[in-house]
Amino acid sequence: MTAKAAYIVSPYRSAVGKAFRGGFKAKRPDDLCADVIKGILERTPKFDPALIEDVIVGCAMPEAEQGMNIARFIVLLSGLPESVSGVTVNRFCSSGLQTIAMAADRVMAGQADCILAGGTESMSLIPMMGHKVVGSRQMNDLHPAAYLGMGMTAENVSIDFKVSRADQDKFAFDSHQKACKAIEKGLFKDEIIPIKAVSRLPKDGGKVDIREQIVDTDEGPRADTTIDALAKLRPAFLQAGGSVTAGNSSQMSDGAAMCFVCSEDFVKKHNLKPMARFAGFSVAGVPPRVMGIGPIAAIPKACKLAGISPDKIERIELNEAFAAQALAVVRNLQLDPERINVTGGAIALGHPLGATGAKLTATLLHGMKRDKQKWGMVSMCIGTGMGAAGIFELL
Repeated sequence: MTAKAAYIVSPYRSAVGKAFRGGFKAKRPDDLCADVIKGILERTPKFDPALIEDVIVGCAMPEAEQGMNIARFIVLLSGLPESVSGVTVNRFCSSGLQTIAMAADRVMAGQADCILAGGTESMSLIPMMGHKVVGSRQMNDLHPAAYLGMGMTAENVSIDFKVSRADQDKFAFDSHQKACKAIEKGLFKDEIIPIKAVSRLPKDGGKVDIREQIVDTDEGPRADTTIDALAKLRPAFLQAGGSVTAGNSSQMSDGAAMCFVCSEDFVKKHNLKPMARFAGFSVAGVPPRVMGIGPIAAIPKACKLAGISPDKIERIELNEAFAAQALAVVRNLQLDPERINVTGGAIALGHPLGATGAKLTATLLHGMKRDKQKWGMVSMCIGTGMGAAGIFELL
């Protein structure tokens, strides 16, 4: 049976808030994602929401405020009919891209016509690795590197792939410069859904100061960052001879992003305007001690599945978990730096874990539409030693 086409409709995201001190620091991730869905429904030609066959939400730390199958709670909070189901997916940093791929698989197999897919994450409310990490003795014996902190894996990549501290800092500086210019030009406005955030602070006399703000701009980029300032930062993970710092690593963030994945029959019947065709997706494993090189294994596989050579891809959103691993990927695959993260990456814009893949998809497709490009890709490394890549054809 010939696979059907899967189309991406209405890819939107929240702005990305700085964890712990940004606009979303007290915003629950289910509320945040529900608000994104409400905004998507307002921006999409009307159709009966009961026709949505599933809501698939990526989340990298699905516990506490992100537990209890957060996807189902998001369905109910967003005002969708109770008949619409929800499922939570965790593939760490690629969770938000994985959900889109899973939805596309169902559509291409003829098993669904309309699915909402994306991701959400609050790194303000849920710490990295969750509240309680329970390791396996057998894993400690057989694969201890699987429990390495992500920063240490980046140090390993910098050593194995000879990525200097100076190159990492220059990459980080460029990320901030590109992101600040993009914000100044308003390039993210079309993809961001403004979200209301409420904070409650104690006042004298036992009263509560309630403050509301609309968060509509990414909070991470720093216009005042300089290469000299980055060079003065101390190594964050390996003190003796380390090169990975807070300045050349991705920022901890809060955010959500979603999109519709639909069949050709569905978009025609309901007069929807798809932005792109989902062309291919792949994941691959690599040694956990150098988890950041995951895209080196995943990108060629995704290109082969999509039937396109890497040099034909005009725009790439490569998640900047760390400058060291991003540079290793670019150099190893001989990717054109001018096509990568043209409006900045996670070092400047943030990395809300389970939401990142869907957030990058929204940025990719809106950017391709603006610049009249045809082929684009989202890729990222994944904790414990994996990589993922998804390819899109703009319509």
